[in-house]
Amino acid sequence: MYVVIAGGHGQIARRLGRLLTARGDTVTGLVRNPAHREDLLADGVSPLVIDLETAAPEELAPHLSGADAVVFAAGAGPGSGAARKDTVDRAASVLLADAAGQAGVRRYLMVSTRGAGSPPPPEADEVWAAYVRAKTAADEYVMGRDLDWTVLRPAALTDDPGTGLVRLTAGRSVGDVTRDDVAAVLAALLDTPHSAGLVLELAQGQDPVAAAVARAAHERTGAV
Repeated sequence: MYVVIAGGHGQIARRLGRLLTARGDTVTGLVRNPAHREDLLADGVSPLVIDLETAAPEELAPHLSGADAVVFAAGAGPGSGAARKDTVDRAASVLLADAAGQAGVRRYLMVSTRGAGSPPPPEADEVWAAYVRAKTAADEYVMGRDLDWTVLRPAALTDDPGTGLVRLTAGRSVGDVTRDDVAAVLAALLDTPHSAGLVLELAQGQDPVAAAVARAAHERTGAV
């Protein structure tokens, strides 16, 4: 499988890249900062330097040609303001969707967030509220495209070692989940075409990753 990951130097993206390359997949990581190239090469991932905040779909599309799937794992990150929540968390995901369409890449995995799909709570600070609105708009845009999309909304993220045990549901995620386990779920989703069309909430739980993904796909489609 050939997978292109947007936000390739992010914490979840690097974990996913290492998982995929370790099992023999080919991975390209899209990064803005040329200094991140060496880290990706060490992971076995081919880096491509492109600024998703300024690129046009027709500029990105040729770099997606031949891919089996794209994964949007980019984010403005901690310390960024409300404006960059829009230009990265929303607009860059829109760019990736448009470029994937132009390149003929149908499979699109979106790393979203808890709380997306609903208005931010009244007590939310300005930046978190902007983040939730950006992610909601991004999810809705991708879901409206003619793509085989899956939207994954993880609970609060931790850097604890992965457990391999998760809860994957259509209901709102509660609690937390390790970044290791988010990456493992993304890899399993890539292996499960029938998970297309699902919006999934992810938290730590009791189900092995592969079983949780297979069950989610089966409950919606009756297929495994």
